[in-house]
Amino acid sequence: MGAAGSKLEKALGDQFPEGERYFGLENFGNTCYCNSVLQALYFCVPFREQLLDYYSSNKNGADAEDNLLTCLADLFTQISSQKKKTGVIAPKRFVQRLKKQNELFRSYMHQDAHEFLNFLLNELVDILEKEAQAAKNEAETSSPYEKTANGTKNPQANGVQKEPLVTWVHQNFQGILTNETRCLRCETVTARDETFFDLSLDIEQNSSITSCLKNFSSTETLNAEDKFFCDKCCSLQEAQKRMKIKKPPHILVIHLKRFKYIEQLGRYKKLSYRVVFPLELKLSNTMEDADSEYSLFAVVVHVGSGPNHGHYVSLVKSHNHWLFFDDENVEMIDESAVQTFFGSAQEYSSNTDHGYILFYESLAANNKS
Repeated sequence: MGAAGSKLEKALGDQFPEGERYFGLENFGNTCYCNSVLQALYFCVPFREQLLDYYSSNKNGADAEDNLLTCLADLFTQISSQKKKTGVIAPKRFVQRLKKQNELFRSYMHQDAHEFLNFLLNELVDILEKEAQAAKNEAETSSPYEKTANGTKNPQANGVQKEPLVTWVHQNFQGILTNETRCLRCETVTARDETFFDLSLDIEQNSSITSCLKNFSSTETLNAEDKFFCDKCCSLQEAQKRMKIKKPPHILVIHLKRFKYIEQLGRYKKLSYRVVFPLELKLSNTMEDADSEYSLFAVVVHVGSGPNHGHYVSLVKSHNHWLFFDDENVEMIDESAVQTFFGSAQEYSSNTDHGYILFYESLAANNKS
């Protein structure tokens, strides 16, 4: 990597961003699913900055218990504080902790990068929530006078009215979907909100992210066995249902459902469909109000023809340059090369490198900072 690293430094020359580090990650036998997602998260700058802040303000020394959050924070701190601008780092502590924590990732088999991302974000949230709860309990036990002076201060001790804690992971990745169902008899609309960290989209051949999002929010009629129980009519009725994005996240993560279970084959098959993902995305068809504009900054790519084998790499945009991360190797690529990862217009193609997870950052978030 020494030569590759210096090659990258030469390629960027005077344009090498001040204070930035471009490090490959060592592969510990099929850990490319993990490396590709970690690179995308490292170059999700608001997330990285908050993680580094968390690390610097929570250094409890050796007595602190190791968890995925401390291991990730330690890895990101290690990368960002390297003296060299480029090189290779072994994310050994993080991978060991991941395998200890979840048996899914223990084997040397091919793992799914989307499952890993999902698990990681939810795990980070759990850890932050537990820490916040522990700090709150500590504060309550250390100030008994305040409690007695104001009567009982804990009406929701049983957790009934507990307000969900909004962590910095939520602030970056969480959006809100509204599931609207309209009874076709009485016209009553029932709306149910649900939160999400990423959107999983069904894909079609020769389509685009915009058309996949349109399909995601299209109206579906519930009839026959799928009738909806309307509370107002007190009976099963035909209804129309649709999903809308009520609150778009700062970081929009889109997962393309490239692995489909084929009943006749009795197994999963990889869909190599060509799905165009733009560098700039407008979320117009899913929002009630104005368009939300996003800019693409990372793509996790699945390389291979099937779901149970293959490789993951990532493309990352950093300071207006695009970089290609393949485990230990890092190189510069031209922006126009991003389109070679859209997928194949033909069923059988020699190109098996397809965009799988897309990371978009809200332009509104950029303007605020």
